[in-house]
Amino acid sequence: MSYWLMKSEPGEFGIDDLVASPGRTTYWDGVRNYQARNFMRNDMQPGDRAFFYHSSCPEPGIAGIVRIASEAYPDHTAFDPTDKHYDPRSDPNDPRWFMVDIELERKLERLIALAELRAFADGELDGLLLLRRGNRLSITPVSEAHWDFILGLE
Repeated sequence: MSYWLMKSEPGEFGIDDLVASPGRTTYWDGVRNYQARNFMRNDMQPGDRAFFYHSSCPEPGIAGIVRIASEAYPDHTAFDPTDKHYDPRSDPNDPRWFMVDIELERKLERLIALAELRAFADGELDGLLLLRRGNRLSITPVSEAHWDFILGLE
């Protein structure tokens, strides 16, 4: 099993939106970064777990835990000219962008804020990609040691 961190803006789709989704499951669409796409397409597997992270908001942080519920498959939003994630260069016969389904495992009892995580950047969370200066990837791997430490903060 692998561990991940998946960022979403709560104004676009937050943990409460996932809670309200049918079966508490949805697809993770709109990834338009090749490295993040490659993590999903090549490395994520059903059963992997991920932190659901609220980004670009007044208090960014980890809001929940999700389980990867499918293998990667073509992101249909790339082919829809009416969708905000449309990519006119993406070809359904040779898809450029992919997505996975996620299922809510649980909403955290409290938000684990980015500021709290940063307090451990030179210690227990040294090397966590989320804390690396300039990192803007929407999907990053998380080591098992980092995963366990972060869960202990809850």
